[in-house]
Amino acid sequence: MNPSAPDLLSEHACFGGVQRFYQHASSTIGLPMKFSVFLPPQAQQGAVPALVYLAGLTCTEETFMAKAGAQRLAAERGLALIAPDTSPRGAQVPGEADSWDFGVGAGFYLDATQAPWATHWRMESYLLTELLPLVASALPIDGQRLGIFGHSMGGHGALTLALRHPGRFQTLSAFAPICAPTQCPWGQKALTGYLGADRTAWIEHDATVLMQNQPVAPYPGGILIDQGLADKFLAEQLHPEHFEAACAAIGQPLTLRRHAGYDHGYYFIQSFMADHLDFHARGLGL
Repeated sequence: MNPSAPDLLSEHACFGGVQRFYQHASSTIGLPMKFSVFLPPQAQQGAVPALVYLAGLTCTEETFMAKAGAQRLAAERGLALIAPDTSPRGAQVPGEADSWDFGVGAGFYLDATQAPWATHWRMESYLLTELLPLVASALPIDGQRLGIFGHSMGGHGALTLALRHPGRFQTLSAFAPICAPTQCPWGQKALTGYLGADRTAWIEHDATVLMQNQPVAPYPGGILIDQGLADKFLAEQLHPEHFEAACAAIGQPLTLRRHAGYDHGYYFIQSFMADHLDFHARGLGL
């Protein structure tokens, strides 16, 4: 692989645009990393704004592009879509293969500090300092007009990265995000594994705490979250009510929509994808 440019693995015509899958040698991760990009037809005339989508536990760079039904909508609105893999692959870390059920091994969109994860599990730095600059330089994408959204673990990633890096993303939304990882089993196990037992390090990656500590509302145009009420993880793992309270306390506009009958999967995500793309398109000036 060329370390300075992504290698195209496959390309597919899609709604007048193109769906591509790439791999590159990541200097941040120290392993090959894969990602996918959908370029709308408008990208043939020049750089377009983009949405970064962060997927959830057990997903890859393919999941969103195959299951979310987003390309037709993105083509209509002139939005590129960027979906990184969720995690390093092939590090041969003991326990990597059997640890996905509780979170350690999955990326969680942070930089690990604890052995054996610290060498390769550096997803926050990878996304912000390597992948997004790479995509903006290699493709007709406007790196100054970015939105971010995600699902479950990726919803956690979208909320925390947006709050930890002010100004990097102009718009923010999520589907069924892990809103308070310091208060749920998934988050507690992952944060212990990656950051150690000291909980003072954990709160830097908890969206609820990060929002509580904002001096002013970071997204005056609002944040959009959709949550299914038939989601089996809602009560124990997701805790959107904590993030809702944190937003209310500092005056951050939040639209948190709770939907009867919807679960945690991609049928739920498909059902409300158009609303999210419209939300981002407005915020990005389209």
